Amino acid sequence: MPATPPSTSPRRVVHTAKGMPASDGAGVKLNRVIGQPALPDLDPFLMLDAFGSDDPDAYIAGFPDHPHRGFETVTYMLAGRLRHRDNKGNEGLLTAGSVQWMTAGRGIVHSEMPEQEEGLMQGFQLWVNLPAKDKMTAPRYQDIAPERIPVIDLAAGVRAKIIAGEAWGVRGPVQPGATEPLFLDLHMAAGADVTVPLAQDHNAFVYVYEGEANVGEPASRIAQGAVGVLSLGDSIPIAAGGKGTCLILVAGKPLREPVAKYGPFVMNTRAELEQAFHDYQAGKF
Repeated sequence: MPATPPSTSPRRVVHTAKGMPASDGAGVKLNRVIGQPALPDLDPFLMLDAFGSDDPDAYIAGFPDHPHRGFETVTYMLAGRLRHRDNKGNEGLLTAGSVQWMTAGRGIVHSEMPEQEEGLMQGFQLWVNLPAKDKMTAPRYQDIAPERIPVIDLAAGVRAKIIAGEAWGVRGPVQPGATEPLFLDLHMAAGADVTVPLAQDHNAFVYVYEGEANVGEPASRIAQGAVGVLSLGDSIPIAAGGKGTCLILVAGKPLREPVAKYGPFVMNTRAELEQAFHDYQAGKF
């Protein structure tokens, strides 16, 4: 069983927020967690959407062709099937437990469309900013099957999937970029607890998608459907509620750069945003 390193500065929860209803694509119903008035962003994270429904009317129209420039999109599927296609020739099928990590860079046009007409569709999409020096890099696509994601048992009743970054000496399959992202999916039985090591100066949050959790020191209760923004520190204690919990823990190195964003484009200045619109309209993506 992996050993948890001794903690010298445990983190605490400094802000909580509930997601708000939103829609995107062709009307897909979402719970917008980051990128809403209560939590506009958390450098380097620009947006987090949680989606989950067994009503096909809520997701069947999917996300038809749309552009991106200047950041990365991360789609993590808990249930369901989405087909990805883009104008760079990439195609992949997102199934339960799989991840798509797409670096839009200087420009890409892609679609994500359901390959099911019934059943549960559930997962997350996270937007991760790129530093100014990488915003016009060549687009890149990583399609990661469930069997490539390490799953480790940390303690009695605690199981972690390491999607990106490194924890307890185990590295996830996503090749890290400038923001050095850590992305964990934790499944915890009732009453179980764990302390997760984190880079001291990286911004981090937890989002509880099942049950509830007591997070930080002193402990703060995070309810299902809520996000907890963490203070800085080298670890975060987490204890499951009475019915167990499932949550994602995400951390990344802040860029501390100006952000200019509108719709599917995220740059550093308004002029760069205007150029992104011109380039897209001119077919340069």
